[in-house]
Amino acid sequence: MPLALLALAIGAFGIGTTEFVIMGLLPDVAADFQVSIPAAGFLVTGYALGVVLGAPLMTILGTRVTRKRMLMLLMGLFIVGNVVSALAPVFGVMLAGRVIASLAHGAFFGIGSVVAADLVAPEKKAGAIAMMFTGLTVANVVGVPMGTYVGQNFGWRVTFFVVAGLGVLGLLGVAKLVPEQSRLQGVRIRHELAAFRNVQVLLAMAMTVLGFGGVFAAITYITPMMTETAGFATSSVTWLLVLFGLGMVAGNLLGGRFADRRLMPMLYVSLGALAAVLALFTLTAHNKIAAAVTIFFIGALGFATVPPLQKRVLDQAAGAPTLASAVNIGAFNLGNALSAWLGGIVIAAGFGYTAPNWVGAVLAASALLLAVLSGAIERRTVTSGRLAAVQPPGSAAGVGTGGSMPTASAPISR
Repeated sequence: MPLALLALAIGAFGIGTTEFVIMGLLPDVAADFQVSIPAAGFLVTGYALGVVLGAPLMTILGTRVTRKRMLMLLMGLFIVGNVVSALAPVFGVMLAGRVIASLAHGAFFGIGSVVAADLVAPEKKAGAIAMMFTGLTVANVVGVPMGTYVGQNFGWRVTFFVVAGLGVLGLLGVAKLVPEQSRLQGVRIRHELAAFRNVQVLLAMAMTVLGFGGVFAAITYITPMMTETAGFATSSVTWLLVLFGLGMVAGNLLGGRFADRRLMPMLYVSLGALAAVLALFTLTAHNKIAAAVTIFFIGALGFATVPPLQKRVLDQAAGAPTLASAVNIGAFNLGNALSAWLGGIVIAAGFGYTAPNWVGAVLAASALLLAVLSGAIERRTVTSGRLAAVQPPGSAAGVGTGGSMPTASAPISR
């Protein structure tokens, strides 16, 4: 794998750390700004919405520069956002810093996926995408726990300064290691928007929303579920999230490897298994060991879908993948927001802290149905294309309209 993928992975590591570390620092931030925990939660919601809106916006704004230059500008924006958060004198400025940083998220992963795929041979594209996303998964194993520890012991502002430093490393890495891609100088908006007329692109994005949404339906409420139902101490939740992160790393690497071989079967297996494991979590959540094992597999199966889904969008939007790729990253965060909202509804309705697992299972199963539909449409298209290729013009009409016998001008295709 090219060294340029390391630079992309470093940027992804910084982005993943700043996205999730706030969850462990919410009480400290809320106390510092004298706001309630629910109010401080807007730092999470605001970031997610910023990713959804920023993915297409920043991609469109960057259509007149090379992808390498755009990646550098996005890392610069990420650095600014985290520095603003670190220096924020009031809560509103802190929220603004979070939103500024989030605007770089979707476009970085979207454009980075295109760059990563172009750095390797066609049969290694999903693996290259997975390598970049490894930075995001490792952030949940190393970056988030370390960032939480630093914030709790040295102040949460120090954490955001450190994350800004990671952004500087990512910026320097992109500048030094990512090659200029002269044949991909910017994109044309009209050309990029045309990709959204492809039903397969839309189906892949819907799978992204529902599939990964299933994961976050459970993980969003992991703290009350594990402390109230499984009986873990609050201090143990951090290590359970590390276990979840380890699963993400394993699933991401396996998803990238097998998606390069058989993409759609990989999606069928991972989405089907994810739905089953989420449903099973309603039972295993009552036992500490079983719950810990299940959390690992939720992370693994959930992130096993990421490289194939991202590659699916790139394949189906071939020729105009930049905007579609970035929007698909926003779709992950849209799924997160949707599933968290639905999970909150079933808890508020009195179904208990394990009820979001059923929500997640239904979402993952719905994504599986869309995957099956997408595969069926693809097979029908391929079959139709083969028939059209082997039948000379006029042969189909001669055979199918009146049942007439074939003539010399319309031979039977074998």
